[in-house]
Amino acid sequence: MRDAPTRLAYATLGCFTFWLYAFGPALTLLRGELQFSYTLLGVYSVLWSGGAALAGAAFAPLARAVPRPALLWSSALATAAGAGLFTLGSGVTPTLVAAGVMGVAGTTLLTVTQAVLSDRHGPRRDRALTEANVGAAACAVVAPLALGALAAGAAGWRVAFALPAVALAVLFWRSRRLVLPVPAGHSTPGGAGSTGRLPLACRLFAALTALATAVEFCLVYFGAEVLVGTGLSTAAAATALGSNYLGLLAGRLAGAALTRRPGRTVPLLYASLAVTVAGFLLFWLTGSAAVAVLGLFVCGVGIANLYPLALALTLGAAPGQEDRANARTQLLGGLVTAAAPSALGVLADAHGLTAGFALEPVLVGASLLLLFAGLRAR
Repeated sequence: MRDAPTRLAYATLGCFTFWLYAFGPALTLLRGELQFSYTLLGVYSVLWSGGAALAGAAFAPLARAVPRPALLWSSALATAAGAGLFTLGSGVTPTLVAAGVMGVAGTTLLTVTQAVLSDRHGPRRDRALTEANVGAAACAVVAPLALGALAAGAAGWRVAFALPAVALAVLFWRSRRLVLPVPAGHSTPGGAGSTGRLPLACRLFAALTALATAVEFCLVYFGAEVLVGTGLSTAAAATALGSNYLGLLAGRLAGAALTRRPGRTVPLLYASLAVTVAGFLLFWLTGSAAVAVLGLFVCGVGIANLYPLALALTLGAAPGQEDRANARTQLLGGLVTAAAPSALGVLADAHGLTAGFALEPVLVGASLLLLFAGLRAR
């Protein structure tokens, strides 16, 4: 049921996603201005992801101590402040600090939004999370287009980062008195705040969720650089990266339709991994800009449902401990998405982007193994 808390969670996730997906192409534009290396570009992603890991480590105790509304709006405010520093700061140092702030605050905002949906929808969280990510994918499509359009005009690309802050301010004004669902585990021993060990299946699915994020964000951070190598301008490459996000939107629309009936999560995950591999090979093994853009689109269709469905499996494998399972995915996701793009950046500086992107098939293969092992452990 798309009631008021659900609609608020969907809208808040969309705002965060705009920042998240604007960040990768914004780094390409920032690198064009400041002329830093691929390795330093990787450091930006490390700081964001390190902040995400910190948010994941802190979320479970925060969720026990702070009411959902306070945690939601305070993390939204802090993320907006980080976005302001990223766009208004001058030079490498303040923008690096901003990446870390947005990683911590933005991931807290993401996690509490996911928690609200899990609290509200329980066993059908797979459908709610997939639907939420449809709106998020739409924002992911709009973000690089807005960034590219503003970069080509007099206003400049930085204006785009103000749009989610304005939207969140409107949401706060309209929803500040809204009562959000209370997590069932907060009122029962061993519930959402339990300190017991998470089940093995939950831990394996959390690792799968983290690797799915890494597969996606290696493309987000470095996909535009590959397109520049095919002959596109920096601004055109940042805009063309939107094909990947359009694929995400198409994939999530299909996923939302397919998950209306229960029991389709696992087959859809296997299919998503197969499509991801096919799209990546198109993107990776061509020198043509048109084929690379097509590959990014197909890759987006495949990647689209990996995160929400893997997250649904993670939460479903830890009944009564959803906050801890949610936090574990963000902790692992932060660590893996810090390591993977950083490793890709180092490999790209040493051997070129084509060799660096050999990391992607390794991540997809490991995801497949984790899915299989998690299902066996359930």
